Amino acid sequence: MNDTVHYLSAESLEDLKKELKTLKDIKIPEIAKRIDEAKQQGDLSENAEYHQAREDMSWAKGRLIEVEQILANSQIITHQQTGAVSVGSVVKLKTKGIERSYTIVGPQEVNPAKGLISNESPLGNALLGHRVGEKIEITVPAGKIPYEILEIS
Repeated sequence: MNDTVHYLSAESLEDLKKELKTLKDIKIPEIAKRIDEAKQQGDLSENAEYHQAREDMSWAKGRLIEVEQILANSQIITHQQTGAVSVGSVVKLKTKGIERSYTIVGPQEVNPAKGLISNESPLGNALLGHRVGEKIEITVPAGKIPYEILEIS
């Protein structure tokens, strides 16, 4: 079993708890009912509804295990003002004359369009532990990209 710590905001933790409850109380029982109804129709070898329901059940049970594992190893992001970048920090960076802000989050909450980057991503990982004024370089397929940390909140 994977014991990796999953960093989550309080909102994401609640969303996962709701998803777990929905899977257990609604989705899996509904799919089980569909499987049972399909079995009642007879010849399963050519029953598309039965095979689809089995696939849906497999996905739902896999997701249930995944959500349970995440919840068992989750840690709420509590950002502390230490002056160094950590999970939960909002970091303002400058690269190639362009300023951007990113929030360092756990991999479950990544949304680059909203500026949410994972602590496990190359940039997020490289920023961890650094302070305002420090410069870092990230190596990407196109070469090295320099970043300067302008602000941490």
